[in-house]
Amino acid sequence: MSETIHPQTGQPIGAPVDATPATRPAPVTLAGRYGRVEKLSAAHAPALWQAVKGHDAIWTYMSQYGPFADAAEFSSWVPQRAALEDPYAYAIVDGADRAVGIATLMNIRPAMRAVEVGHIVYSPALQRTPLGTEAQYLLARYAFETLGYRRYEWNCNALNAASRRAALRYGFRFEGIMRQHMIAKGRNRDTAWFSMLDGEWPARKRHFEQWLSPDNFDADGRQKQSLSALNAPASTNPVRS
Repeated sequence: MSETIHPQTGQPIGAPVDATPATRPAPVTLAGRYGRVEKLSAAHAPALWQAVKGHDAIWTYMSQYGPFADAAEFSSWVPQRAALEDPYAYAIVDGADRAVGIATLMNIRPAMRAVEVGHIVYSPALQRTPLGTEAQYLLARYAFETLGYRRYEWNCNALNAASRRAALRYGFRFEGIMRQHMIAKGRNRDTAWFSMLDGEWPARKRHFEQWLSPDNFDADGRQKQSLSALNAPASTNPVRS
């Protein structure tokens, strides 16, 4: 925690910060080695439905929506989601040009230069793939390097163990639990808070790129070094993920 001393009162105060507002997300296409991230639209609905249908567990920890009964209900929801300014939704598209997931930039506070990545929907076709990790890298790089945010958040239901593991794997730091934070689908939700800061991003970026490199995978597509190990604090024993 950086601080300085008030010149008149001698009290500790925060260090000076560039207060120029960050930029709001835009309908960009973020191209990667394994796929791309692009603005969500109604055109993505058919492929997304094929990827998520029958996998109700994807929606368990979504606070307001899902699972969907059929293609018609899902196809009605996608353009509604795509039209929102916050959360601002992106489709994750694989190398075969199929939409296989959704992620959003949300709780967008340009004046505070803070934004959250959330409402993440990863179909089984995207889970535990290089593209699943690359999509998070592309969005984080966009938020820090293009839009100018200084705080990048990841918040999830405290009971969502998979999401909490993912946050740590991607290099977010756990900040704590906000108790009784929400009522989600008629149930209590305690929220686990994680963050990544602009000063931490260069190391996280390096780790993402090291993990995503083709050299990090053997002939059978198995990783040689885990991202969890790369992002593990020096004082802990790395755990493979």
